[in-house]
Amino acid sequence: MQTEWQHGEFTVSTDRNRLQLDVIHKYLSEESYWATERTREQTERAIKNSLPFGAYKGENLIGFARVVTDYATFAYLGDVFILPKFQSGGLGKFLMKTIVEHPELQDFRRWILATKDAHTLYEKFGFSALRHPARWMEKCAANAY
Repeated sequence: MQTEWQHGEFTVSTDRNRLQLDVIHKYLSEESYWATERTREQTERAIKNSLPFGAYKGENLIGFARVVTDYATFAYLGDVFILPKFQSGGLGKFLMKTIVEHPELQDFRRWILATKDAHTLYEKFGFSALRHPARWMEKCAANAY
């Protein structure tokens, strides 16, 4: 099974051994709008129980995303980010293309995600507003984004 994809000087990899947890947790807890209260232990557990995608320039992690899935019918895309100094260079699109084309993530009935400001990016990969919002319910923490 392929675990790495190249795009110019950038690599996307699902190799857990390449992940740089310090970089991931720092971004999520200090720069994201959705995970500022997440502990390092929660970040570690979330990654352990997901299919992680690291984006790299050389050996340096510069982006990340993870997919929570049953590998048969459903996937949740979360914690997607590209470090600010590497944004606007197409790396977010390359990361998303790698995720949605990953061979183990095909033929699902549904993918979901939550975003405050990246609708345009995700629409390019087939995401849209909920088709049947009246059918969906949620149980949220008071501080959920």
